[in-house]
Amino acid sequence: MSKPVVLLFSGQGAQAVGMGKELAASSAVARTVLESADSVLDFSLTQVMYEGPMEELTRTSRCQPALYVHGLACLAALKEAVPGLEIAAAAGLSLGEFTAHAAAGTFSFEEGLRLVARRGFFMEEACQATHGSMIAMLGGEEEAVRQLAADCDVDMANFNTPGQIVLSGAKENIVKTAALAKERGLRGKELPVAGAYHSRLMISAQEKLRAELMAVTPGVPAFPVVCNLEARPVEGADDIRRTLELQVTGSVRWAQSMEYLLAQGYERFVELGPGGQLAGMLGRIRKGVEVHSISDPASLEKAVAGLGA
Repeated sequence: MSKPVVLLFSGQGAQAVGMGKELAASSAVARTVLESADSVLDFSLTQVMYEGPMEELTRTSRCQPALYVHGLACLAALKEAVPGLEIAAAAGLSLGEFTAHAAAGTFSFEEGLRLVARRGFFMEEACQATHGSMIAMLGGEEEAVRQLAADCDVDMANFNTPGQIVLSGAKENIVKTAALAKERGLRGKELPVAGAYHSRLMISAQEKLRAELMAVTPGVPAFPVVCNLEARPVEGADDIRRTLELQVTGSVRWAQSMEYLLAQGYERFVELGPGGQLAGMLGRIRKGVEVHSISDPASLEKAVAGLGA
């Protein structure tokens, strides 16, 4: 291959009923990854992924492991199709950061899956115990959005692209945010989410995840993994644990993470997961950048052709 690739892994919200089903039917290596999840967890993840219903798949405790397993199944199929695949670095949106670490060998598949399943369960618990929501601010200057967040007592959850910042907090404060944004000439769109992810309302989940992370010993990633928290590659077991823990209530600096990777001179990106959302974001961060999205056999075939394999 002429250029190494940067792997990008999907986050919560990208899920779709049927995810992984066609891939399992067409790729034995992908099928092995998908089906092995059922033996690790105490429920049939593949049944939820393949058959839904969407309400069940969207549950945080189901969605997060589903996206983790699907991303790694897509990667297994890609590696089989492109034996000489050279991976330069990886990043993942929120939950996807765990998938990126598993891809890099920081955690084994099983260890990462157990962490992700516990993370999803803890966050689902936190959603049920609080009454939170999120709102995407579209097109406003960062300074204006920061002031709005401060005035409404909500947190800066996601820096997705220039001009798209997501705020997170108590439901009544998000409603206030929407009203005040309109008064200030800012565009806001409340998101259909179960709770206030990446806000202080997730502190109980963060504290429980900390204990789970302390019980594992992260390995040395085979390639750089850029963390959401600080938009830089992590270094060492303590750094990995800290960034994955604090990410639960901290801001997802996705735009800054992509800008870091682009600044390193990387030119070829592969998104692994449903929806194509990360490709869309990357295109808004840097127009014309080469990015291939893989979620099923058809998109795999197209990506392999595009990669020149």
